[in-house]
Amino acid sequence: MARTLLICKPDAVERGLVGEILRRVEAKGLRFSRLELRTIDVATAKTHYSEHDGKPFFGDLVDFITRSPSLIAVVEGPGEVFAMVRSLMGVTDPQLAAPGTIRGDLATMVSENLVHGSDSAASAEREIGLFFPELKS
Repeated sequence: MARTLLICKPDAVERGLVGEILRRVEAKGLRFSRLELRTIDVATAKTHYSEHDGKPFFGDLVDFITRSPSLIAVVEGPGEVFAMVRSLMGVTDPQLAAPGTIRGDLATMVSENLVHGSDSAASAEREIGLFFPELKS
């Protein structure tokens, strides 16, 4: 079983969309091996978004992801599970995301686009280790 990380960001929690997002992932045939509602601390957020450090929007990203609780999930499934989750999510900009995707159906702004999903198997393992150190492989 492969695994990936999914985060239902603060806007998803605030808007009451977590259940719908989780439903879509489960309907795909994937399963959750770990779920945790938590407010991400600033240090973890900066590490998570480190590839954006130095960009003009870095501070806004950190402020957004730390403003209130997120649901952090480890998703398991066959093959490239990260690719399946990202397909369910849709592209980053909700205005360009296809209907039927989480962002295409439910998000309204690129800065608050409901979900994060690992973009590769290597990123998934790094991110799972960051948020759930006891699961680090």
